[in-house]
Parts: sequence; structure tokens; C-alpha cells
Amino acid sequence: MHYTQRLKELREDHDQKQESIAIELHITRQQYQLYESGKRKLPIDLLIKLCKYYNVSSDYILGFTNEQKTSWNIKNQINVKTNKGNININQK
Repeated sequence: MHYTQRLKELREDHDQKQESIAIELHITRQQYQLYESGKRKLPIDLLIKLCKYYNVSSDYILGFTNEQKTSWNIKNQINVKTNKGNININQK
């Protein structure tokens, strides 16, 4: 499954509108719609926030597995180094 389908599926399974997810991510609804439709690639910092919000693994969102959770607690503190600086999974 492509991650865009997974994003829509997760959002609908949680009875959320694009607007409410966009607010959680601190972006506009239009920006979120571009990510969910695949017209724009999802940045890793937003992927991490979505994993925390839905309490699923990145592998699940990206379609590498159909198991929502990893074998470790996804809320553990993880630092990811990106070209925009470090991202802490515990940040909201």
C-alpha cells in the first residue's frame, strides 16, 4: 500500500478531517491535502509527528508492513538527524 493511501485510511479510521490533522501538524489543510494526495512528498518531521499522533510505526505508514506497531514503544525518545536539524519524536 502506498503511504498516501495509508494516510487517508488512518485519518478516516480516526474520524478526522484533513483540517484537524493539519492543525496537529501545524500546517495548512491545503498543505496536508498535497501530502495525502501524493502531489508533495511527506517530510520526515511530519512523518514522525503522524507516527506519534496515530501511535503507529513509520513502516506502517510507509506501507512496508501491515502491523501498526513496532516491537518497541513508539513513544520512546528518539532523535532523528535531518538536514533541518534534530527532531525529537516526543516533540509535538
